Amino acid sequence: MRYLRQLLLVAFLCVGSQFALAGTIDINSANAEVLAAELHGVGAKKAAEIIKYREANGGFKSIEELINVKGIGDTILEKNRGRIVAGVDEEE
Repeated sequence: MRYLRQLLLVAFLCVGSQFALAGTIDINSANAEVLAAELHGVGAKKAAEIIKYREANGGFKSIEELINVKGIGDTILEKNRGRIVAGVDEEE
C-alpha cells in the first residue's frame, strides 16, 4: 500500500505542463478543461476567455493580469491566488 501511494504521488507530480508545481495551475499553459475544472468561479465560458486573452496578449506576465479577462474580477482572483502561477515560456 505504501508503494502504491508513492507511485501515485510520483504520477501526480509528473502530470505534465498543465501544472507548474504540485497543486498549482499555470494559466499560460493549462487548457480550458483544466481551467474550468480546477479554478474556483471559472466555468467553460470564463476558461475560454482566459485562453482568448492569453493568445491575444502573448500570455500572462503575472497572475494579477487575470482581472483584465472578461468575467474575472478581484473576487475570483483572490479565491484562486494560491492555486495559480503565470509561467513564462523559456523561448521568450
